[in-house]
Amino acid sequence: MAVPTLRPEAAATLARGAVIPAHPLALTADRRIDERRQRALTRYYLDAGAGGIAVGVHTTQFEIRDPEHALFEPVLALAAEELDARASADVVRIAGVAGGTAQAVAEAELARGLGYDAVLVSPRVAGADERALLERARAVGDVLPVVGFYLQTAIGGPVLDRDFWREFASIPAVVAVKAAPFDRYRTLELVRGVAASGRADEIALYTGNDDAIVADLLSEFHVESPSGARTLRFVGGLLGQWAVGTRAAVALLERAQRAMAGDAQAYRELGLVASDMVDVNQAVFDPGNDFDGVIAGVHEMLRQQGLLDGVWCLDPAEGLSPGQAEEIARVRHAYPDLNDDAFIAENLEAWLR
Repeated sequence: MAVPTLRPEAAATLARGAVIPAHPLALTADRRIDERRQRALTRYYLDAGAGGIAVGVHTTQFEIRDPEHALFEPVLALAAEELDARASADVVRIAGVAGGTAQAVAEAELARGLGYDAVLVSPRVAGADERALLERARAVGDVLPVVGFYLQTAIGGPVLDRDFWREFASIPAVVAVKAAPFDRYRTLELVRGVAASGRADEIALYTGNDDAIVADLLSEFHVESPSGARTLRFVGGLLGQWAVGTRAAVALLERAQRAMAGDAQAYRELGLVASDMVDVNQAVFDPGNDFDGVIAGVHEMLRQQGLLDGVWCLDPAEGLSPGQAEEIARVRHAYPDLNDDAFIAENLEAWLR
């Protein structure tokens, strides 16, 4: 069986490095999909200059797959319609897939039918060991190119060692890996595993470490590969954090690319903004409360900006932590260059049509 490949335009974007926001879910007060605002979010990300969009991932809420909601296909279809209507050919379309092998393959087949380029495979599978995760990735890779995902343990991700990532990266369909373990040692294990696979030139590394975005984009990893010593780096980000402040994120990534090309001024500027990004992340992602408000925090930022009507999640028990809304308001006002307030205000009416 031939290995699925990316469209040339999408492959070029992924390899070059892009801002890929993890798409949230817009709901009404009765927890039904708010189609108008769901489309507005996609339009925002595209007009902000995102190089790709990831739909059906953690930020979209894994509960979209539950039978009582049955929102997986409608959510992917809405984003696909907007991408077809508004996106250039070089925008990468990524769908998240979850569950055991049969479910993940079925979701990948649905995504392929809707025109998605690749799938992000969630590592959160009840009862699955490393061998089962690898077999599932191989099966999904028969349908679409695969983006790996190292999800942090605080929200249900497993600990995955260097050998796992070496085997994972050896799968021919794997085109990228997103590192989001929120742990520098585990991030290094992932990078070393990819290098050891011998496919580092074929796999783009993306940061998902929302609390270390700038550090990841400026880091060089000196690692061993079958062909000798290599230097690897993260070329972009696939982030829930970049579901807010997306236009600012595009500017930040461009600055990081200049810095890594030798622009000393860009490097100094990123050093100044790194802690500001951490402050924004703590407000939105709620680490002080074990990430209880992680999804609702993204919603609250977008609600304050007018893109969402509320912070409702599919799980009624999921919401903002005490004081989180005030913290989000604080960072919006403290860091105007990171929040897109003016850009959203200028375009909101058109996106909501």
